[in-house]
Amino acid sequence: MALSTRFKTGFVLGVSALALTGCIDTGALDWDLRNNASDTTDAARQATAAAPTPDANGIISYPDYQLATARRGETVASMAGRLGLSPEALARENALRPTDPLRDGEMLLLPDRVAATPQPAVIGGSALPAGGGSIDITSIATTALDKAGPSTPAAGTSPAASKPIPNQPVTHRVARGETAFTIARTYNVSAKALADWNQLGPDMAVREGQTLIIPIATGPAPNPEPVPTPPGAGSPTPEPPSAKKPLPDEKTEAAATKPKATPPSPDLGAEKSTPSKMAMPVSGKIIRGYDAKKNQGIDIAAAPGSPVVAADAGAVTVISADTTGKGIVIIRHPGDLLTVYVGVNAVAVKKGDKVKRGQAIGKVAPGDPAFVHFEVRNTSKQSFDPVGYLQ
Repeated sequence: MALSTRFKTGFVLGVSALALTGCIDTGALDWDLRNNASDTTDAARQATAAAPTPDANGIISYPDYQLATARRGETVASMAGRLGLSPEALARENALRPTDPLRDGEMLLLPDRVAATPQPAVIGGSALPAGGGSIDITSIATTALDKAGPSTPAAGTSPAASKPIPNQPVTHRVARGETAFTIARTYNVSAKALADWNQLGPDMAVREGQTLIIPIATGPAPNPEPVPTPPGAGSPTPEPPSAKKPLPDEKTEAAATKPKATPPSPDLGAEKSTPSKMAMPVSGKIIRGYDAKKNQGIDIAAAPGSPVVAADAGAVTVISADTTGKGIVIIRHPGDLLTVYVGVNAVAVKKGDKVKRGQAIGKVAPGDPAFVHFEVRNTSKQSFDPVGYLQ
């Protein structure tokens, strides 16, 4: 399995922490991994426009594509019949089967354009023309859906994103292992805005092959809060007071003057401290290193069923799973650090448990190859190279 698609943007929580349906109390889940009231997640994301409003038929129309919202009790086939589309084509476009049931309000990408009602789709108060009740397909032939997949991404966007054009949100086709939180973080928008724009369910679940529209940003993200200096990097040099105003005159003594008393020199060697190191979460070889943009952690190959242990003492804050069903465990440690373990099977802890360094939290899930993805982050979700923390 291509790991770059699973963790191209990092944290599978989002970000990142998708609750396992039916097993986790999603209402009590700490989505932001802060577990306190000072949640600044939205402040660190770009402001986005209001979600688009469908027309009377539940259609949202853009120059390059259309989406339709499902009605209560509909299946893929019944929606296709209502819109005059091929059930097989609609199912194939959305990685579904014609017989699959749809959630009320679920949005599907249409394989072909359909006539829209005179009501325009609205984004943040700006209306997009809906074609006056019907759409002249010949006039928009150059904007037909690219059925071979998304177009070439613009610089700085995910490879799964469509090419942006004015007044039209880019689209993102969900890859294996992605969650709503990792996708939202890729585009620097809040997960809530992504859910509102795509009518996601309360569990924020997305599926491989699903097409999402990315909320349109209305302003840049604010400057992030200061974060701890990562291991191996020097701390910023503070500005000296003399840079703002001259130092006061001071009385100096000649170099030949003998000091009145010389204090004893401290034993710096005895006072030197060694930074705390974490234990390897699993016994194995690192098969993929840290990359701040493509793999915000490391992948450690290990035999299926071998133990996965806590890298350091802390509290379990999240137990979840990715879209492939592999377990996710997140542990909060002193010093506002988080460790993330993805690919865990037979999870042996529960949310809220206090764990010790080296304590078993589960087993390595089967795979080809079998491996555990391990991340180190702070509570602002900034990732660090785990190798700098491990023994």
